[in-house]
Amino acid sequence: MTEPDFATSADTFARLAIELHDADGVEETIDAVVQFALQALSCTYAGVALYTRGSRAEIAAVTDPVVADVYELQITTESGPLVTALNDRTPILIRDTTTDDRWPEWAAKVSALGVRSVLDVPLATGDATRQTVGVLGLYSPVPDAFTEDDEAVAHILARHASVAVASARHEESMTQAVDARKLVGQAMGILMERFDVDADRAFAILKRYSQDTNTKLRDVAQHLIDTRKLPH
Repeated sequence: MTEPDFATSADTFARLAIELHDADGVEETIDAVVQFALQALSCTYAGVALYTRGSRAEIAAVTDPVVADVYELQITTESGPLVTALNDRTPILIRDTTTDDRWPEWAAKVSALGVRSVLDVPLATGDATRQTVGVLGLYSPVPDAFTEDDEAVAHILARHASVAVASARHEESMTQAVDARKLVGQAMGILMERFDVDADRAFAILKRYSQDTNTKLRDVAQHLIDTRKLPH
């Protein structure tokens, strides 16, 4: 990568950092990442798969339906470069899906979709496996499309994306927690007024119904607020 390229990349990453910072949530953050990948890398398609709470990958963003097909094939079979990149936290480069023999069944289906080059880069924060956020996937219909410079830029993008996604998820979790406390507070107020009980007793009632019905406390509260009835 030449000095002008470094300067251009630095400016481009600076703009990306601003976009990620200004993104309103996880979805907007991921969209910014995949659009940036299309601009900065030798890929025709890009996508991001994220870990869910159940430790399964889910499709978060794709720039073309073909990427969704590539992901679905792996998520369904739990096999492929995406799954390996997630589990081992290691980047996977496939120079040509017609000759790579690591996942032959998957590669045959993907090459039939017109995808020849694949670069999957894990999105991870910290040192523990549980801190893997997801995978950035880059795809091209051209064999051996990704250069060493592309790999280097992809790794930088992945680091930016990892921090941004983790931050966006944390903010969304905090917002949901605040909303849940507000809902529970409203529901407690309804119970206190209706049954003439104190706050501790009102909370105990909500908690008991939550346990008895195997329903989240915030959902019990929302049901009470909406219907003025406790769930059965």
